[in-house]
Amino acid sequence: MYRLTVLYPPPTDPEHFREYYVNTHLPLAATLPGLRAMRYSLDVSAPGGQSPYFAVFEGDFDSYDAMVAALSSEQGQAVNADVPNYATGGVHMIHYAPVQS
Repeated sequence: MYRLTVLYPPPTDPEHFREYYVNTHLPLAATLPGLRAMRYSLDVSAPGGQSPYFAVFEGDFDSYDAMVAALSSEQGQAVNADVPNYATGGVHMIHYAPVQS
């Protein structure tokens, strides 16, 4: 398995982010080819204070190559092009192969 994690810093309009992300962006992300599972949270907190992130998304793929193919696809390009419509704080993306213990 290979995981894509997207971290969203606080947006300028949190209510618009929530509404747009849940009703428009997540259904679009669900069309990524090869996406095995996805999770998200709009309640990100940190010990001792305010989190630097407003939201988090995780998408699971079979492999690194499957993730790259999904992000390079027509659907992946549409997902990427949609981000500025709600994520006014920008995004941070990381990806990795989780270790099972």
